[in-house]
Amino acid sequence: MYLLGEQSAYADALINRLQSLPAQWLLGLAPCGPDLQLDATDDLLAQLPGDQLFLLAEGVINGCIAARPLFYWQEGDLIGLQRGNEWDDCRLYSDGPLRLTPYRRHEVFQHLYADAGRADQFLAYLLGQMAILAHTVAELKPREFRSTNGFKRVEAGEILIKQGDVADHVFVIIDGHAEAFVEGHKVGDVPKDEIFGAMAVFTGEPRNATVIAREASTVMLIPGEQFLSMTRTNPKIAHSLIESMARRIGQLNKQVSQMTEIRS
Repeated sequence: MYLLGEQSAYADALINRLQSLPAQWLLGLAPCGPDLQLDATDDLLAQLPGDQLFLLAEGVINGCIAARPLFYWQEGDLIGLQRGNEWDDCRLYSDGPLRLTPYRRHEVFQHLYADAGRADQFLAYLLGQMAILAHTVAELKPREFRSTNGFKRVEAGEILIKQGDVADHVFVIIDGHAEAFVEGHKVGDVPKDEIFGAMAVFTGEPRNATVIAREASTVMLIPGEQFLSMTRTNPKIAHSLIESMARRIGQLNKQVSQMTEIRS
C-alpha cells in the first residue's frame, strides 16, 4: 500500500518495508489456479472470491475513502485481506487492466503459521496496513480534530502508556526503544518492532504497566477496536499474540518477583 501525495519519512520507510513481504511469504506455496485477468473496475472486492487472496502481478489498484482517492497498491501487494470493519468505508478500484495470482485463503494462513518467522512478518504487515489506514483517515479531518491514530513521534522520556489508564490503542515501536515500569520500577525493555499494549485491549482492563521512550522514537498506533476486529477476522493471529504475550508476562512477573525479594 502506498499513500498518495507526501507523507512522513517514517510512514514512507514502513511502507517500503511492508511492500516486499507478501512475495517472500508465498515462496513455496502453489497458486490455486491460473492468474485472474480483470479489466478496469469500480469495485474490485465485489469481483473477488472471499475464500481467496491475490498477489497483484500486474497493474495498479486504487483505494478511496469517502470518495477521496488516498492510496494505491501495485505489483507485489497482497489483495483480499482488506475485509474487516475498518475497511467498510473504503472502495478499491482500477483504471486499467489487472493480473492477479490467486491463492486459497486457508492455505495461505496454514503456510504462514507453519513458520514462526513468517507468522510474525504477517502480523507486522497487517498492523502496518491498519496504522497506515488509520493515519490516512485521520489526515482527512481538520487538524484540530485529528486523532493520534497512525504514527507518532515521541522524545526520550515521553510516556507512551501509563499504568492504570484505559486501553484504547495497541502500539508498535517502528524506530527507537522504550522501557516498561511497574509501580515505578523497571521490569523490561520494549525494543523496535515489539507489540505492546495489546493485553489490556484484549481484556478491557486498565494498563498494567507504564511504558516510557528511552530515546527519540517513532510509534505506530492501532485503534483498539480495529485491532480486535483484526483478531476476530484472523483467530490464529489472536492465538499467536496471546502465546507471545503470555511468555512476555511470565518474564515480567519473574522480574517483579526478583525485585520484591531484593527489596524485602
